[in-house]
Amino acid sequence: MNVEDIMTTNVRTVSSDKKLGEVVSLMCIYRYSGIPVVDDGKLVGTVSESDILGKMFPKLEDLMSGMSTVDYDAQLNQYSDVVTITVKDVMTPVVISVKPDMHILQAASMMVGRKFRRIPVAIGDKLVGMVSMGDVHKAIYQSTLATKF
Repeated sequence: MNVEDIMTTNVRTVSSDKKLGEVVSLMCIYRYSGIPVVDDGKLVGTVSESDILGKMFPKLEDLMSGMSTVDYDAQLNQYSDVVTITVKDVMTPVVISVKPDMHILQAASMMVGRKFRRIPVAIGDKLVGMVSMGDVHKAIYQSTLATKF
């Protein structure tokens, strides 16, 4: 069974010049943990909750050198500043994707190895879908056990 057999093809995307305020609204309303970034029809990155919330944390180097102590309430208040910047300021520009003709277990192993819950499906730099661990699990269940229960 291949990724193209189970992937979602109606994928919501954002452009890199979009303000994070709009993106976080999508994430919170639709419960997306990440969204592909597409410019001029090309997959150029992804933006995740970790990318966004990571902007509120002090740099690890500062914490390690004792240059910074963490005032978590002050960090929380930075959120309103973070959402005014653009997607390109926080996105992960290196796109790791799978191909539609890849076996679903190979795609799952890539996701597990990188601690991803979902991964873009692309042909070259063109986004054609998304596949999640849930999609893989459901497909395996349906093909092997669904008729037994």
